[in-house]
Amino acid sequence: MSAPAGEHDGRLAIVAGSGMLPHFVAEAAREAGEDPFIFRLSNESDQTWDGFDSAVIGVGDMAGLSRLVKAKGIGRVVLSGGVKRRPAFRDIHVNLRSLMKLPMAVKTLLAGGDDAVLKMVIALIEAQGCRVLGAHEIAPDLLASTGPLGSIKPSGDDMRDIARAAEAAEALGRLDVGQGAVSVGGRIVALEGVEGTDAMLARVARLRSEGRISSYRKGVLVKLCKPQQDIRADLPAIGRSTVENAAKAGLAGIAVEAGRALIIERAAVLEAADAAGIFVCGIDLGLPGELM
Repeated sequence: MSAPAGEHDGRLAIVAGSGMLPHFVAEAAREAGEDPFIFRLSNESDQTWDGFDSAVIGVGDMAGLSRLVKAKGIGRVVLSGGVKRRPAFRDIHVNLRSLMKLPMAVKTLLAGGDDAVLKMVIALIEAQGCRVLGAHEIAPDLLASTGPLGSIKPSGDDMRDIARAAEAAEALGRLDVGQGAVSVGGRIVALEGVEGTDAMLARVARLRSEGRISSYRKGVLVKLCKPQQDIRADLPAIGRSTVENAAKAGLAGIAVEAGRALIIERAAVLEAADAAGIFVCGIDLGLPGELM
């Protein structure tokens, strides 16, 4: 009998924040013959993990993580799911392997953007002797492909809004602020901040109801990977709530970066998009003169 995938690299562990992504990654790992261990982040992980070997761990508890890594024979780690809160200084527990990185960690937590924080987290995990993988390496079927993904295609006006919002999202990403932007009639009306995509879309809906955004032009949401981002963590993602909130905001559709964005519950997302009359598509910034 052959050994499970990746056994020679140690057991796979999944750091589970909020949302459904950690579960999809865990199920994909099982289908590949893995027996994933789940680090359930306290006050973040919101799914039940019955049937999985798991433990609750604080966001800044590197000492606790190190003990579990050794006890469970973990050699590979995937970061997945949302994390709303950064750990307070009192919540940071280090071991000898991460002690030398403590000044860098504190400075990053105080002043760094999300991408800087995630790179710091990856460095701390690697200091425990583990290799950090991207969620897409375990569950590649979640990645968006290029072109329309549902039955509805973007119009010419929509493509112009996609191009405009993509420019804004790329600039925003370079500042390590957010991953999403909304363009309506060629005008950037919203940029994603720490509140997240759904809250940004709620803001767009409110602005439209107040007459601050044209009721005659729909517009689009674009989500891109940050140019400098380590793709092993926090790839842009959309789910059913993104579609529902885009529809409430009166948008024509959603575009995400092909090969570098995740679609959670793809079938349900596309069914909801078709029912709402909006498009979902994957775009490729590397295509000369076009996006898809």
